[in-house]
Parts: sequence; C-alpha cells; structure tokens
Amino acid sequence: MQPVCLVIGAGAGIGGNVAKRFAQEGYHACLCRRSDEAGLARLVEEIKDEGGSASGYILNAVEEGTIEERAMEIERDIGPIEAVIYNLGAQIGDRNLQATSYRAFEMGWRLATFGLFRTASVVTPKMEERGRGTILVTSATAAVRGNKGQHSHAAAMGGRRMLCQSLNAEFGPKGIHVAHIIIDGAVDAPDTLGKMLGPEKFQELRETRGMEHDGLMLPTKIADTYYHLHQQHRSAWSHEVDMRSFSDLPWWNH
Repeated sequence: MQPVCLVIGAGAGIGGNVAKRFAQEGYHACLCRRSDEAGLARLVEEIKDEGGSASGYILNAVEEGTIEERAMEIERDIGPIEAVIYNLGAQIGDRNLQATSYRAFEMGWRLATFGLFRTASVVTPKMEERGRGTILVTSATAAVRGNKGQHSHAAAMGGRRMLCQSLNAEFGPKGIHVAHIIIDGAVDAPDTLGKMLGPEKFQELRETRGMEHDGLMLPTKIADTYYHLHQQHRSAWSHEVDMRSFSDLPWWNH
C-alpha cells in the first residue's frame, strides 16, 4: 500500500502545495477541506497531471467524528498515514472583546486546538505501532504574540502551540516527529489572504510586495520546508520553526 500524506486544510496556498510536494516524492496525498468542491477537484487533478497520486474530501473538521472517520478510512483503504499536515486556520477577523461572541471565541479553539487534539488522537496509535510518523502543524504569529482584536485567534493559536509541545514530549521518544511551524508573514495564497483582501487589493499587494519582490511568502517554497522537516533525521529533529519573507520583521521585533 502507498504511504499517505494527509492534509487537513488543503486550500490553494500552503495546504495544497504541501500536498503536491509530498505527491512528487511518491506519497498518496489525501486533501481535506471544508468547502469549494471544485477547487478541491482542481488540486487533485493538478497532482495527477504531474504524475502524482491524490484524492480529495470535503470535511468539516468541527463536526463530531469527521476527522476520526476519514483517517480510519484512509488507513484501511489507501495506506498508512506517514505524515499529517494540520493546516486549518482559526482567524475570525479583527474584533474587540465586546464584538467577540462566545460562539466565535469557541470556534477558534475548536479549529486550532481541539481539531488538532482529535487528529493526533486518531493517527498516533497507528504511528506508534509502526514506530514512525510526522505531524506538521501550521501556526501563526498569534501563537507567540497576542495583539489587539485577536482574542480568539491568539488564545486558539497559543493553545495549539502548547498542545504541540505536549504531543512532542509524549510521542517524540516513540519515533513520531511533531513540528510547530509559525508562519510569521503574509502568504501569497488566493484562498486565504486573497479572500481577506479581495481580488483587487490582493493583486495590488502581489505587484508591490510579492512576485519578483519576494515580499510575500511563496507556498511552493514553504512546502519545501515542510517536506524537509518530514525528512529530518531523528538525531536532529526541529520542533519549532518560524518562517517569513526576508523583508519582514520577525515577531519579536514587530
């Protein structure tokens, strides 16, 4: 059976490009996303057109049992999940405290922290049996710095970071590599930044900061780092990595 890279949060930015990168190396990429079936199908077809192997699934990670059922089906029907990319965002927008409802605050936690907990709970037993596996978790600046208007996002991502540390402490000695990856900058991704800004402002930003300027993080280059982390020798594993464009100030100076 073919080894599997499971991507939860497979949009056209980081998630989709990481799936493509693993598929180039012989993995079957299982791409999961909440909506946009047409966009999901395009990503799967692009991987297949390049000679890779992939399948796509619409998955609402907040719904009870969805992550667990999908992971078990993949293990049974496709192959062993060797790598998991947990790439779900939890950004609900810039809101002051009074504008942040209980429901909105909880949603950030469900996406960022509880969803990762559920994913780890279902994939680690099989990884532990095999004595190997990788869990790569996309995170954000909010994991290390809380800003005004980011009550839900900072709390959710801070929880994600601490959960990754706990998972690493338990499963690292069992051969499972857990890495927390802080994306400390704007990513040239139409499914995330593009939707937040709208098509005109996104294109303007690409032309002024991105493209040949390299001021926006390129998903294909981010994907190279994800695959590198997966390939690291266990004598020199990285647990936390922060990434940004060369022209951006790092989180601790900005």
